[in-house]
Amino acid sequence: MRIGELAARAGVSVRSLRYYEQRGLLTSTRTPSGQRRYTEDDVDRVHFIQGLYAANLSSGTIAELMPCREAPSRHNSDATLERMARERERITAQIDGLLRARDTLDRMAALARAHRESLPPSP
Repeated sequence: MRIGELAARAGVSVRSLRYYEQRGLLTSTRTPSGQRRYTEDDVDRVHFIQGLYAANLSSGTIAELMPCREAPSRHNSDATLERMARERERITAQIDGLLRARDTLDRMAALARAHRESLPPSP
């Protein structure tokens, strides 16, 4: 299938597909005229990539996880699960940082409200 058909079937833009290829996440064959050609499996591959992007993973991390999909084995599965666990820890740390930032903002807003209440009424 051509790039436009893959984009439509996978629900992504042609630009995204070109980016995935540039990052080594997706490959195509080329016709003699240079047009990209994809297989049926590439639709599922793009969905897999999209799912990992939705989990806030970088293209580099996604590339590290692709062997589990492309060459399933216990070793690749173990490596993928370990990498996913590290990514989960990273995301949890980000969430913790955001919660601390929100709590700090709440405290600062409470101080600002208290200060506002101490001001004389506006004319």
